[in-house]
Amino acid sequence: MVISGPSGSGKGTLCSRLLQRRPEIVVSVSATTRERRAGEIEGKNYYYISQEEFASRIREGLFLEYAQVFDQYYGTPRDKVLEQLQENRDVILEIDIQGAMQVKKAYSQAVFIFIVPPSMQVLKERIMNRDRESIEEIERRLRESKKELTYIDQYDYVIINDKIETAVDKLEAIILAEKCRSRHISASDIEFSEEELR
Repeated sequence: MVISGPSGSGKGTLCSRLLQRRPEIVVSVSATTRERRAGEIEGKNYYYISQEEFASRIREGLFLEYAQVFDQYYGTPRDKVLEQLQENRDVILEIDIQGAMQVKKAYSQAVFIFIVPPSMQVLKERIMNRDRESIEEIERRLRESKKELTYIDQYDYVIINDKIETAVDKLEAIILAEKCRSRHISASDIEFSEEELR
């Protein structure tokens, strides 16, 4: 599952709440060139690597997707995702739209979910309440958010994140619906004898 949305839409909070309900789901950990923030843990929040190391991994094709966001690079390590998928685990990629479009080209059977706030005013308030960005940075994020919202029709589902618990309910419902798709169920999953089918 690929989850995207503008900065301030609540993607991270939504994923955290989902994991409290469904701890068997795996959230992919991205690599980044940005500095580690206070309280962040290597391998849990991100894999922190240098610009040079990131460039080397791009050349070697080691990312499922990667993108430049606000002068820093972010990427999803291909091997980590494939390992989890081979173990039949549900994997969430919480990534930006640039990365999501790359995944869509390479792995079209993924489920694409777009998270939006109920209004631009709410989005602005959420970004401003973070207390870690300058006015210029806030304005840049808002401009970028307007561009990102134009990609909404590239996603399979849209969740309006006005109340977090309701949004998590919707995300769980999407997961359940996707598991019931016929492409995920084989004849061996259904226990009918030949005689019963006559």
